[in-house]
Amino acid sequence: MNATIIGTGYVGLVSGVCFADFGHNVICVDKDPEKINMLNAGEMPIFEPGLATLVKKNVEAGRLSFTTQTSAAVKNADAVFIAVGTPTRRGDGHADLSYVYAAAEEIAAEIEGFTVIVTKSTVPVGTGDEVEMRMRRVNPDADFTVVSNPEFLREGAAISDFKRPDRVVVGTDEPRAIEVMKQLYRPLFINETPILFTSRRTAELTKYAANAFLATKITFINEMADLCEKVGANVQDVSRGIGLDNRIGKKFLHAGPGYGGSCFPKDTLAIVKTAQDFGAPVKIIEAVEQVNKDRKRSMAARVIEACEGDVAGKVIGVLGLAFKPNTDDMRDSPSLDIISALQAAGAHIQAYDPEAMDEAKSLLENIDYKDNAYDTVNGADALVIITEWDQFRALDLERVKALLKTPIIVDLRNVYVPNDMKDMGFAYSSIGRP
Repeated sequence: MNATIIGTGYVGLVSGVCFADFGHNVICVDKDPEKINMLNAGEMPIFEPGLATLVKKNVEAGRLSFTTQTSAAVKNADAVFIAVGTPTRRGDGHADLSYVYAAAEEIAAEIEGFTVIVTKSTVPVGTGDEVEMRMRRVNPDADFTVVSNPEFLREGAAISDFKRPDRVVVGTDEPRAIEVMKQLYRPLFINETPILFTSRRTAELTKYAANAFLATKITFINEMADLCEKVGANVQDVSRGIGLDNRIGKKFLHAGPGYGGSCFPKDTLAIVKTAQDFGAPVKIIEAVEQVNKDRKRSMAARVIEACEGDVAGKVIGVLGLAFKPNTDDMRDSPSLDIISALQAAGAHIQAYDPEAMDEAKSLLENIDYKDNAYDTVNGADALVIITEWDQFRALDLERVKALLKTPIIVDLRNVYVPNDMKDMGFAYSSIGRP
């Protein structure tokens, strides 16, 4: 099959390289010449484990290429995937679909023969209808079908998620489109991956519903952590106790400083706005969205409390800036709120993240960026762990204690064992544990 991917952001690039690795011929298109030049030079615009190796392999095999030219890329395509950004629109919280519509209209002018147009971007219910209308307005005689095929990729594990997914959701009832999508995903049949064919609107809503539910689980266990602190219970044991129930499941029950990233904050807000527009408000998700905002802001207060109520003039070492490990994504990361609040309280921040510091430099000012974890600890009045990178899980704690001015650690990811830390002489604070 010949597939074209419009957009080489996180979703587009991962999808493109994985389809190529399935054996399809894939052209990835992006308007940004700098990004395309990077990719053609073998450099990755994002950090994702294993991505560079997979890109190199498929480029060398002749199955994967990159271009800024939409016209030539779509003419021979069996399927064209729209994988452009849908950021939160300023002013009203809705998803900004301008990039999706622009891509669709450009594609419409160039396609030849029957073509499946696939919205891979996360879009609100009804977007596929609008895409189809706009494309037919540009090219009334074109033979195409618009399909919804939402992605369910976790940053840091995206390649594995694409190749071994829990499910594939395809929104279309057009027989020719169904056949094309089956052929594209045929390599997954050997693993008996469930491929769910639904209506287009159902597929669009499924993506938002999935992310909203996972965000709700995270927010739920964070509130349970607060309750655990008040009553003297252990949130990790509570998580295990409820997670062993198959109806609940153990994933996304890790208490922490709140969710961030490219999906959950944007998608929870978008589904809230969509539901309000359709007269079916989703009160639970509205509460989740607000509670998560409040939680991220409140984490700085924990650090200040651990420093005896005052961080003015103090040096705070921060380990982890990305919203989660194995990514350089800083979008809505808890670190942004926490660091800004600490700086407002008079603290000086020195920080380290294995992958996200270049991105952080464009978002945070007056940070002393360090080369490793121990340089970050050196001379600090307190250490805060915000992102649970593996290399932060096995620090030489005796060395950490010697480097800190005062042995204060605020562990917002529950990486270490409280009793062990206290036995070593640390003033140790974590989330939801006595």
